Amino acid sequence: MTLAIVDVGCGNIGSVAIAFERFGLAPRVTADPHEIAAADKVILPGVGAAGYAMEQIRARGLVEPLRALARPALGICLGMQLLFERSEEEDTECLGIVAGAVRRLDPAPGRPVPHMGWSKLAVADPAIGLADGDYVYFAHSFACDAGPRTAATADYGRAIPAAIRQANWWGAQFHPERSGPAGARFLEAFLAA
Repeated sequence: MTLAIVDVGCGNIGSVAIAFERFGLAPRVTADPHEIAAADKVILPGVGAAGYAMEQIRARGLVEPLRALARPALGICLGMQLLFERSEEEDTECLGIVAGAVRRLDPAPGRPVPHMGWSKLAVADPAIGLADGDYVYFAHSFACDAGPRTAATADYGRAIPAAIRQANWWGAQFHPERSGPAGARFLEAFLAA
């Protein structure tokens, strides 16, 4: 199986690559549209700011190749947020693969922003390898709203989509590469898709 990790010039590329190496894969970090289109599976990683990440995606000529992907693809953290139409972060136009917008989390006593730490999941789609009550690791200040594509949620003052599925695209707002056995099950389910 060939696995392409999209090089967006920022983010958690190293830890994501190591997570897939644990499955015996040799992921290729690339910004080559042909290599991305030819891969069996594609990962859109992300840590950082939506505006900068989209600038990098545009500069590398990857907007249309990502939109056109027909193979299984996974956006992680910021990578999942970039799948949506817009983000409040820097008022950024994103890829528009998934309908909806990403908005800032609201801080409250006992609920700081960024949301950093372990949160319990409620799972609507067991095909993603997760179960109700699993804990996964989050590190984010923005999130999309729950909708028909939501596969799992965490409660952080509102229902935060922890995972989504739409056609060939999967998304994880949490960091599966840092979420222990639950994260590994999620990645394994994605690889089996």
